[in-house]
Amino acid sequence: MWYSINAAIKSGCFEEVMVSTDSDEYKEIAVECGAHVPFLRSARNSGSTASSWDTVKEVLEGYRGLGEEFDTVALLQPTSPLRTPKHIREGYELLSAKEANAIIGVAETEHSPLWENILPSDFNMAGFIKPEILNQPRQKLPVYYRINGALYIVRVGVLHEIERLYDNKCFAYVMSKMDSVDIDTDLDFRLAEVLMEIKRDL
Repeated sequence: MWYSINAAIKSGCFEEVMVSTDSDEYKEIAVECGAHVPFLRSARNSGSTASSWDTVKEVLEGYRGLGEEFDTVALLQPTSPLRTPKHIREGYELLSAKEANAIIGVAETEHSPLWENILPSDFNMAGFIKPEILNQPRQKLPVYYRINGALYIVRVGVLHEIERLYDNKCFAYVMSKMDSVDIDTDLDFRLAEVLMEIKRDL
């Protein structure tokens, strides 16, 4: 959590840096880290099945109740600790330059999805790779990108149509693989620790 809060504060991009949580314990930690927690998240938007965008909408509604309105909102997930203030600033610069409705962080995929497929129950690999791909050198395959979860910047006015977020007014902000670790597993956590040490030594 500290890494995301620190990056947000140091970016200088925000009038308000807040953490949405349903936990009094995490609220105290967030406040100690310099963020605001003016209200706790509702039970409706808590738990593993909660939608991040429903939570963002709830936060904005909560601030409206306090008499505060915002033009843009950035979702900075705590599971992306290698995102930096520079990434956030550049994301906002891109939002302005492109006159975009949204900027979303992406990274090049580790492996081309053209070399991936589903498997049948007997694990037979017939047709696993398309014939036109088999003789292509890796370097000639198109570059694919994945959403890295590190940076979402959205104009508040389009949040009511979040299902249309990925349209021609949405642009990718490309980040390095090193900065794009999204912690979902213990292996991700260990990788993030190693990469942080490497970045400190650079």
